[in-house]
Amino acid sequence: MLSSEEKKEMLKDALDKSKRDDFRFAGKLYSNKCSLDEFLVFLNSVQKVFAPFKASSKATITKLNRI
Repeated sequence: MLSSEEKKEMLKDALDKSKRDDFRFAGKLYSNKCSLDEFLVFLNSVQKVFAPFKASSKATITKLNRI
C-alpha cells in the first residue's frame, strides 16, 4: 500500500505536464517491435539466468481472489 505522502506525490506528478510529456516521449522511444520468434529467444535467454525451481505440491490458500 502507498503511504499518504506517496499518494500525494503521485497526484502531484500526474498534474505535471512536463513529466507527462517525458513519459510519452520515453514510451515512443522504447517501443521496439519485435517478431514472435525474437521474443521467444529473449524469454529463453532470461530463463537461463534463473535456476529451475521445484513446483510446490501444497495448495495455496487465498481469500481475496478477484478477476
